[in-house]
Amino acid sequence: MAGRFPPRPTRTTVRGGHLPVPRSLDTARDLDLGLTLGPLRRGPADPTFRATPDGSVWRASRTPDGPGTLRVRVVGGRAEAEAWGPGAAWLLDGLPALLGAEDDPTAFVPRHKLILATHRRRPGLRLTRTGLVLESLIPSVLEQKVTTHEAYGSWRLLVRKYGEPAPGPAPEGMYVMPDARTWTQIPSWEWHRANVDGKRSATIVRAARVAARLEEAALMDGPAARARVELVPGIGPWTSAETIQRSNGAPDEVTTGDLHLPGIVGWALAGDRTTDDEAMLTLLAPYTGQRHRAARLILLSGHVPPRRAPRMTPGDITSI
Repeated sequence: MAGRFPPRPTRTTVRGGHLPVPRSLDTARDLDLGLTLGPLRRGPADPTFRATPDGSVWRASRTPDGPGTLRVRVVGGRAEAEAWGPGAAWLLDGLPALLGAEDDPTAFVPRHKLILATHRRRPGLRLTRTGLVLESLIPSVLEQKVTTHEAYGSWRLLVRKYGEPAPGPAPEGMYVMPDARTWTQIPSWEWHRANVDGKRSATIVRAARVAARLEEAALMDGPAARARVELVPGIGPWTSAETIQRSNGAPDEVTTGDLHLPGIVGWALAGDRTTDDEAMLTLLAPYTGQRHRAARLILLSGHVPPRRAPRMTPGDITSI
């Protein structure tokens, strides 16, 4: 990905609104938008993310300049984007990193047949970098120790109720997540109605109160960024890794503390579904510097151990 932009068009204001500022980006012809931006989607009905039949991906984000909507698609080997709202220019400036311009897939050397085969089948995978910490941190906290179904529902409800409609001609039902101050002012009973227990809601409030310091982590290297995020009580290695993978595009920040990932990695690389975090890190040691990419390729391979127990039953505290 070359990451070279043509001269930037002049912003124009019309009747108090902003015209979209088009921007195009030279990119590898095999860039896969779905694979690259897919980790930013929190469930099929995420109000901040939409993939449309024309191949476009829409994102509604809370940027340092305010809310913004980004539409991006790949046409003829080039990424084309438009953005609306106060955060439009910020989103367009961050487009190369979002599409993986700062990622170097050539640094990855497959050392297992399964990973090599998946790597060849998925040449369009790039590790995205959003540059936005809170945007990834809050939904990651919501996913702590609950099913994804529960977490996605909570995220959807809270964003729609306390966020704001996405600027511009975004698809119907898209919203920008609340700002940091709004997260701190959500009443306890509304967290309860959203099926979020007191521990997770308190963690989100604590994080929102120091949002400015957390956003600084987007400019740090992986370990330093995780250390900064983990200063907030209630945020541990699992949550920090899930956050920094997205905000920083960190290729080596593998998720530990996950209920399923160690067993999946162990099954794929050693035929052992009982693998724990320590053993998983040992198996991934040959990929040091690229362990997150290796884990993603394993997940994309579909080579997972057969299920031996029913799915975890979703919890519901709203009626308590």
